[in-house]
Amino acid sequence: MNLVINWDVSPEIIEGWRTPNLYGLLFVTGLILGYFVIKRMFKKENIDEKNLDSLVMFMIVSIIVGARLGHVFFYGPYWDYIDKNGQKYTGYFSHPETIIKVWEGGLASHGAAIAILIALWFYSRKVIKRPYLWILDRISAPIAIAACFIRLGNLVNHEIVGDPSNLPWAFRFSMYFNEATGMPDPTPRHPAQLYEAILYLLSFGILLFLFWKKEGFKRPGLVFGTFLICIFGSRFLVEFIKLGQTARDYELPVNTGQLLSIPLILAGIFLIYKSLNDKVQNSSGN
Repeated sequence: MNLVINWDVSPEIIEGWRTPNLYGLLFVTGLILGYFVIKRMFKKENIDEKNLDSLVMFMIVSIIVGARLGHVFFYGPYWDYIDKNGQKYTGYFSHPETIIKVWEGGLASHGAAIAILIALWFYSRKVIKRPYLWILDRISAPIAIAACFIRLGNLVNHEIVGDPSNLPWAFRFSMYFNEATGMPDPTPRHPAQLYEAILYLLSFGILLFLFWKKEGFKRPGLVFGTFLICIFGSRFLVEFIKLGQTARDYELPVNTGQLLSIPLILAGIFLIYKSLNDKVQNSSGN
């Protein structure tokens, strides 16, 4: 008889209420922790706190909008369809009103990453008026800890599960609904969300150590490049034991999440190489 962990945690804080829920609570907790991390960075460098308030607004809007649109465009489905098992899927473009229903699930980290990069470019140019890499280096650790808590939110939501497993720490997700079969699926599985959360927490520690102890901020791009490799390298590896999120994920040697991670990992390698070959700068970024 295999030992497994029966994961029957309910995402509901109040029974019968879909919102507020534990996912939302963990999501907000991650953002708050990230806020305090970057607040300390700004305070150390005597940055006006009003710039931090603007940054928070840029980040929250870009994370939510980017993650949602990323899920819509990267994972779909775009149009209504019925699979071979007779299971009906609602397409986002067939019913555009479903795009705004974030509370029903469906957020993509790659979409959030793209939106954050765009938002921070505007922020660096129009608000804080410092080099782009200056803000990217300082936002890396806060995003890593936020990502950790978002994955814990996926865990309590019984979503983004791993492949079947007979390992003693496999989770039996009592509330997982397998869309491929159209039925609840209690099969013991890898807790992929937990794996990612742990790796993101380790990434957070590495980034803080690099920023504070090794003064990585003096080499623009070093911290952010490390962030890209740690976060999206972790994502790439965990995807090997994660259940595919689209039909095409079962047709290719690597899935959608891995394909989207590769360019970001390569960008991280380039930034680290460039930062180590450039002159050391002072913390002001000038």
